Amino acid sequence: MTTKQTLNTRTSQQVVDRYFLEHRARLIDIAAFLDRVDRAGGASDYRIEALLKALDVLADGRANRAARALAIFSDDSTELKQSAEGAKGATGAARVEEID
Repeated sequence: MTTKQTLNTRTSQQVVDRYFLEHRARLIDIAAFLDRVDRAGGASDYRIEALLKALDVLADGRANRAARALAIFSDDSTELKQSAEGAKGATGAARVEEID
């Protein structure tokens, strides 16, 4: 039996029973991170804005939450930059101004 077949045979209650505490802890960790950012003050950051948008996706109740949240963090640009000057590597979220 494959993993996909195993997951498809579980009931909603079995999935919740198995994974709830793990994901509850992750959510509390995100909340604590956002509290630390708030306490530190300063200017808004595009990565925090992306994270908050992704949290809205998680709460909207619509299907395909994982794909829609991932799309928020993805850079869909198709043009290659002519220079790597100023690039610092991966940041985990695309800047909105870079996508447009």
